[in-house]
Amino acid sequence: MVSFGTDEIISRAVEQYSSMLLHLAASRLGSPADAEDAVQEVFLKLLTARPVFRDAEHEKAWLIRATLHRSSDIRRSAERRNLPLEEAGEPAAREDALDLLSAVRALPDKYSAVIHLYYYEGYSINEIAKTLGLPAATVGTRLARGRERLRQMLKEDM
Repeated sequence: MVSFGTDEIISRAVEQYSSMLLHLAASRLGSPADAEDAVQEVFLKLLTARPVFRDAEHEKAWLIRATLHRSSDIRRSAERRNLPLEEAGEPAAREDALDLLSAVRALPDKYSAVIHLYYYEGYSINEIAKTLGLPAATVGTRLARGRERLRQMLKEDM
């Protein structure tokens, strides 16, 4: 079991996972500043809550779930204020990749999360299922439905 109490353990977690969590949050939020805030808040929660993990995989799953939840909270808060995320700035990317990323962001959270973890982070369906606490069949269904929605959205844009 891994308990978070020492600076070395927390520093290791930040070094090991911050880049991946930042990409995950940025794909959900669209704003680099909001993504950085989300990840910082997740690590602050890790520091203050000091959870005990069974192993490194449990630790990673906790960090991913916490980042997804915090990103969703920030996104909902922005929607309530009616602030378009596009005004916050877009990460530099090719135009078609930007269109695809915008389309992924426009999907409901349950689809965009699994699509991001599968295509951008390279997780398998079983790994995503374990991380999100869902049955593998549900993850597969969400991937298929999310891809279909993306196809429809991108056809409409053409």
